[in-house]
Amino acid sequence: MAEVKTIKPDELAKLHEEKGVDVIDVRTPAEFREVHAPIAVNIPLDKLCADHIKERTNENGDATVYVICQSGNRSSMACQKLIESGVTNVVSVEGGTKAWDQMGLPVNRGKKTISLERQVRIAAGFLVLTGALLGMFVNPWFSGLSAFVGAGLMFAGITDTCGMAMMLAKMPWNQVATGEKAQCRV
Repeated sequence: MAEVKTIKPDELAKLHEEKGVDVIDVRTPAEFREVHAPIAVNIPLDKLCADHIKERTNENGDATVYVICQSGNRSSMACQKLIESGVTNVVSVEGGTKAWDQMGLPVNRGKKTISLERQVRIAAGFLVLTGALLGMFVNPWFSGLSAFVGAGLMFAGITDTCGMAMMLAKMPWNQVATGEKAQCRV
């Protein structure tokens, strides 16, 4: 794994003011709609590919693209994904949109939504409770559902990759109707 370069939100804001750099927000469209840095363009992590970066770089391909998310985790994952596909001119924004907002930098606010992190906690809690209750009152084998969710949460903590979050990000309530869909060339 290559080292992902990072930048603090205030440094990025100053850099954008001086040079007009590109910023890609890799959160879900619903999260982006709720609050985002006005300099960011939304390309969700599951739709991001090297072509998106190449479209934003100059003829030499050496312009840097900055990647932001909610707290810095998904932007680091996006940068790593891009680095592995041969794009090295990407930088993750430390602390993400949350840090950007906390520093008092300008944000655009829209319709409130439940964050992906909260959705994961709600879904995991519901599945664990359901498995436990079914295991106690219907059949002990249903306890396996709680064990499966617990193993998934442990895996997510160890690998910093959450399958449930990836599935929830694709749900209709996490999408926003837009005219054009981002596509990558195969």
